[in-house]
Amino acid sequence: MADYSLFTKVRGNSFTAVLLYVDDMIITGNDEVAIHDLKQFLQSHFRIKDLGHLKYFLGVEVARSSQGIAISQRKYTLDIIDEAGLLGAKPAKFPMEENLRLSPTEGQLLHNASQYRRLVGKLIYLTITRPEISYSVHILSQFMQQPRKPHLDAVHRLLRYLKGSPGQGLLFPSNGSLTLKGYCDADWARCPLTRRSVTGYCIFLGGALVSWKTKKQSTVSRSSAEAEYRAMASATCELTWMKYLLADLQIDHKGPAKLHCDNQAALHIAANPVFHERTKHIEIDCHVVRERLRSGVISTTYVPTGQQLADIFTKPLGQSAFRSLLGKMGVLDIHTPP
Repeated sequence: MADYSLFTKVRGNSFTAVLLYVDDMIITGNDEVAIHDLKQFLQSHFRIKDLGHLKYFLGVEVARSSQGIAISQRKYTLDIIDEAGLLGAKPAKFPMEENLRLSPTEGQLLHNASQYRRLVGKLIYLTITRPEISYSVHILSQFMQQPRKPHLDAVHRLLRYLKGSPGQGLLFPSNGSLTLKGYCDADWARCPLTRRSVTGYCIFLGGALVSWKTKKQSTVSRSSAEAEYRAMASATCELTWMKYLLADLQIDHKGPAKLHCDNQAALHIAANPVFHERTKHIEIDCHVVRERLRSGVISTTYVPTGQQLADIFTKPLGQSAFRSLLGKMGVLDIHTPP
């Protein structure tokens, strides 16, 4: 029920799952006989090709070892860099300059806007395995209508960062607890034109990063606490859905999912059942977070700003801060020797 592309079958201790995308599918489970019977059944009704153990799916490369499963998009990344003609360029240490402010009106218009749109469109798909570029791609995708030279320069800067580690991706460890925890953050009035804030959150299952998002908020927040609280509401909805998804996969998540926030005022609003003058205009978001708190779906906790992992999804960071947060998110490059 949590994902209409996911089909599950439970018979006693036997569990089989099928993840479907158009005519591509992944079959997994804990019962080899049930998996074989399912393949035979599908073969009797459709022409299918069994490609064996999962190695490549929709441009995502999958590698497994005793440590766990790693996913990346190395070939896809190199193809994008090659298309831009930057295979020989000098790699960058981080994806976007810390104080970069792009404008829709400054700079020379591009004669061939289709190249910019094609590159950014491909970069959007690359965020499947490269969470650290989510904020940069979020910014660059806002200038698709009339891209200018500074925007293309920022895309090339991002591609030079990717060139430094094209095989970087995510590791899902084989050992660890199956407990959910999330980090949420917001950058108040980040957009210079609309003054809307940017929401960022990331969700971990044990030590594995499984969900993340960068999104401009739909309304203007009157304070940083309000912006942080709206981010908390978005992360709460994602954690709730993740618990539903785990239930579909026959995983019983015991206890509430922890949600980490670095804004004390937002945490106070979540815990305080009394509405007052400063929070009445965000009443709907209040109901979402408080309802989940009362029902035990989530629990909130304070985290210092320096340890707020979602910071990487709300603003461009300098090299030291970027590398520090990236090292805590479970990313690795299996193509680079340790």
